[in-house]
Amino acid sequence: MKLTGGQIIAKSLKEYGVRYVAGIPGHGCWTLLDAFLEEGCEIPFIQVMHEQSAVHMADGYYRASGKPMAAVTSIGPGAANTIIGLGTAYADSTATILFTGAPATHMRGHGVMQELERFHSGDFPRVTEGVTKRHWEVSRVEELPFIMHRAFSSMLTGRPGPVHIEVPMDVQAEAAEVEIHALAKRLPVGKTRPDASTVAEAVKLLVSAKRPVIVAGGGAITSESTVEFRQLAEAIGAAVVTTWNGKSAFPEDHHLFAGSVGQTGTTSGNYLAANADVVLSVGCRFTDWSASSYRKGASFSFPPAKLIHIDIDPQEIGKNYPTEVGIVADAKLALQDMLASISAQDVQAIQDRRGSYFAEIKEQKEVWERMLAPRRDSGDAPMTSQRPLAELRKLLPRDGIVVVGSGNTQGAVKQTFPVYEPRTFLTSGSFSSMGWAVPASLGAKLAQPDRKVVCILGDGDFMQSLPEIAVAVMQKIPVVFLVQNNMGYMSIRGGQRKIMGRHIGSEFNLPSGEPYSPHFAEVARSFGLEAWRAETPEEVADALSRALAAEGPTLVEAMTARDAAGPFVPGWWDFPVPAYIDDERQTEYAEGRALEQHL
Repeated sequence: MKLTGGQIIAKSLKEYGVRYVAGIPGHGCWTLLDAFLEEGCEIPFIQVMHEQSAVHMADGYYRASGKPMAAVTSIGPGAANTIIGLGTAYADSTATILFTGAPATHMRGHGVMQELERFHSGDFPRVTEGVTKRHWEVSRVEELPFIMHRAFSSMLTGRPGPVHIEVPMDVQAEAAEVEIHALAKRLPVGKTRPDASTVAEAVKLLVSAKRPVIVAGGGAITSESTVEFRQLAEAIGAAVVTTWNGKSAFPEDHHLFAGSVGQTGTTSGNYLAANADVVLSVGCRFTDWSASSYRKGASFSFPPAKLIHIDIDPQEIGKNYPTEVGIVADAKLALQDMLASISAQDVQAIQDRRGSYFAEIKEQKEVWERMLAPRRDSGDAPMTSQRPLAELRKLLPRDGIVVVGSGNTQGAVKQTFPVYEPRTFLTSGSFSSMGWAVPASLGAKLAQPDRKVVCILGDGDFMQSLPEIAVAVMQKIPVVFLVQNNMGYMSIRGGQRKIMGRHIGSEFNLPSGEPYSPHFAEVARSFGLEAWRAETPEEVADALSRALAAEGPTLVEAMTARDAAGPFVPGWWDFPVPAYIDDERQTEYAEGRALEQHL
C-alpha cells in the first residue's frame, strides 16, 4: 500500500484496536489529523481544550479498561503542554501513546515557528525523556510501521507506561509503499513466570505466618490478578490493605479488608500492616505516601516483619525495603503459582488457627469506623468533605467508577468511599496531578460507556481543567462532576498551619479577606450541563440522585467547610520544619525522621 505518514499512523492505530484519539489540531499536526478522515483510517477524534487534558483523557481510558488510547498535538507549546500528562502516566505506570508534530526534516535547526533548537535541532523529544518509557523521532515515512509496533510493545509490555513519537510535518504528508506490521506477531507472547524456588520460599513463609498482611498496589489491578489476589488472601487468612492505586483490587466489604495504608491511610490498615509478621506486596513500590515516609511502625515494620515482594520491574525489589523473598514476575502468574503450592490441608490448618486474628481485624475496623463516623455522617452545613461521599455511595451502583482529584478530596475518598470491583477507583496516585480528574473521567466514560462515572474533586483542582466540561457537552459524555467547594487549596492550608502555624496562597480570597468562589453550578449551566448547588446533606443527596439519572453530563457543587476536618492523617509524612521555628514542632519532626528506615 502507498500511504502517507499520517495514514500509516492512523491505519496502524485502527488495526491495533485504538478506538479514540484526543488532542488539539495545529499547523504541526493537521496533516496527521486529516488522515483520520481517510477510508480505512477512521478513528473518532476528541477535541480537548488543553493538550495536557488529551493525555489525561487517554490515561483515564487506560485505567478504566486496560486498553490504550492515543493523543495528538502540534509542535512547540502544544507539545510542551503534554508533559504533566506524560509525567502522571509515567509515575502511575499507565500505557498511553502521544504523537507530536515537528519541523519538516529539511527545516530542522533553522528556528522555524515553535521549534526548540538552541541546544539541539528539534529538541522537544529530550524534554519527554524523563516522563516516557521511550520516545522516537521519525526521519522517513518508511520507518513508521516499525516504529508503531515497537511503540506498542514498549508501552504495553512489562511495566506499562507512556511513549512518545515525534513526526515531522513532511513525514506526515509524504507517501511510501509500506506494510502495516501485524501487532499480534510483533508483541512478546508470554508473561514472566516466577522462579519456582522463590514461590516455594514465599509459600513457606505465608503458611507459617501468624499475622500475614497482603498489600495491593496498582500492579495488582494492571496485571488483572484481582481474582487470584482474593483467593490467596482467603486461603492464608491474610488481612488486605491497599495503596492509592491499589484501591479497588479487593472488595472493601470483604471481612479480610483492613483499610488503606500510608499518611492518609486508615488506623486499621496502618495498625495491622505495621504489626504483621509477614507482608506480601503485590505490585506496590512503597512510595512515601503509602509507607508513611518509611517511619518504622507507622505503616510497616521491616524488620522484624519479613517482606515478600512481587513486582514486574526488578528495580523495585529491595529499593525501599529489604526483602526476604523478591519475585520478579507477572503478578497474576505469581499468585497462581502460590495458590497451586498451598495444599488443602495447609488451608484448613491455617483457618483453624486464625480465629483470634480475624477477630482483631474486625476489632480494628470497628475502631476506625467509630473514628470516621462523626465526619462521614455529620449533618453540618457547610458539609464535611466526607458527607457528600456517603450520599454518593448510597446511590452509585456497585460497578460505578469514581475518578478522584488531588487534595483533601483525594484523601477523603480513599478513607471514606468503599469500592468493590477492579478499576472502579481511579486517581493520580504518585504524581497527584491537579487538573487530571476532569479529562480522565471523560476517558473513563469513553472506555466504559455502560457504567456510571463520577468525577470527584475540589474546587481548586476543578479550576485547573474546568474548560474540559465543554468536551463533555460537545461529545455527549455523561459524566457526573461532584465539585467539593471549600474556596481554596485546603489540604495545603492544613499542612502549612500544622507545620508553620500560618498559611500563604492557599485560600481563595478577595483583597478584603472575604472568601471568594465562582458559582460553579451557574458556570456549568452556561456550558450546557445540568447543575445544582447543594448546601446541606439533604440537598446533595437529591442533586446526586438527579445527576445520576440524567442522560447528559451533570455537575453537583457541594459546599464544604474550610475549617471542617478533612481526611484523617493516621500515618506519617516527612514535612521538614523551617530552621527558624524552634519549638516542639522541630523536636517532633526530628523524632519522626529518626525512625525512618529507608536509607
